[in-house]
Amino acid sequence: MPTHRTLRVTTALAAACLLALTAAPAASAASPRPVAGGTLILVGGGLKDGNAEIYGEIVARAGGAGRARIGVLTAASVPPSQDPDANDPANCSNSACNGAYYADLFKRYGASDAQWVPIDIEHVDAADSDAVVAQVDSMTGFFFGGGDQYRYVTSLLHGASHTDSKVLAAIRAKLAAGAVVAGSSAGAQIAAGRDMVTGGDSYQALRDGSAPGYFDDAGKLGYLPEGGFGFFGAGLIDTHTGTNGREGRALRLAADTGHDRVFALDEDTAVEVEHTGTRQETLRVLGTHGVSILDLRRARTHAGPTGWSVDHVRYGYLTDGDRYDPRTWQARPADGKSPLRPTGTAPVPANTDVFYSVDNADGVPYSFSGTARALTATAAQRSATATTFESGPAFRVTFTRTGATRAWTRDGLGAASLTQLELAVAPIAP
Repeated sequence: MPTHRTLRVTTALAAACLLALTAAPAASAASPRPVAGGTLILVGGGLKDGNAEIYGEIVARAGGAGRARIGVLTAASVPPSQDPDANDPANCSNSACNGAYYADLFKRYGASDAQWVPIDIEHVDAADSDAVVAQVDSMTGFFFGGGDQYRYVTSLLHGASHTDSKVLAAIRAKLAAGAVVAGSSAGAQIAAGRDMVTGGDSYQALRDGSAPGYFDDAGKLGYLPEGGFGFFGAGLIDTHTGTNGREGRALRLAADTGHDRVFALDEDTAVEVEHTGTRQETLRVLGTHGVSILDLRRARTHAGPTGWSVDHVRYGYLTDGDRYDPRTWQARPADGKSPLRPTGTAPVPANTDVFYSVDNADGVPYSFSGTARALTATAAQRSATATTFESGPAFRVTFTRTGATRAWTRDGLGAASLTQLELAVAPIAP
């Protein structure tokens, strides 16, 4: 979510827009020809304003330049009343100014119209407003901004019953009829089904495990058993993966909750889900970094006297243009990538902070995927280990190439993408 604003929007103007939108429906517009099942574009957070590939794809899927009409939802942000910078257009970060910001951005990328959908935790009633439903029905695509995904739960779902508000039901129907629904960070997390992650750090997750709920301790691995909106059913979702070292928490949550697959998205990177929810569903990676896919179908866990461990996990890392079939569990490299033959002789660099700890001032982001890619590029060794920065106990991650491991390259040197690398995580005995 951007924190600096160039768009000049005042809180008073945002409030006026809220009253106007809840009072009268927006004009309707012709929708593009639908694609069965619609499209999800889920971004791992940190979406840069200049990422023309992702923003352009959202606009294209919504009907293209001059036709796309994007509804922007920012209920994961705090309302203006809780933002101390609400009256400062350069620094505000609340539901109203974030909504206006993204609406302006989508117009710059060619949308014929983009509008804030005026719902936040202080305007929950708007989620069941017929006028706002009419606004949603006039849209050809939707974008959910970042913040805290639990605010989406409390503003767009009905309490303990976890049933759709009228607005969410309308968006769900639009997706089923062929619309595009995109989201970044919390806006991607909320697309998840059961056991949506609510917070946590990798080391604490490996050491202590997960628990249902939402916790003040940001390091504690929590999840919501009822899940998010359930738009995406091919596996768990995690975000900000490489920049926050979240591979460990994603793995532990999947193992604890009985999921056999996780899609862990890096920042400024998206997984595009075409024909979502149908037998033709396929995935494509877009953007700057990659998407980690953790396959736990053969995983075995053990809780011993020194701590929790897991082995026989398969790991893949897909990058821009790569495709993945969730039904067959098979990846296909993008055009322009060729098989990488491990010919290097240098050993894999030592890694003593595999999950990029917040406590390590000298840590390196994308540490986990960096070790995996280095291993697939060298002929010097078939396995490599990396450890957590924290101890008590420390954990060791073992990466192993198998006969099924494949990697692809763009430059003939380093690995751009890889699949079927085997992982094991275990505590290091004192």
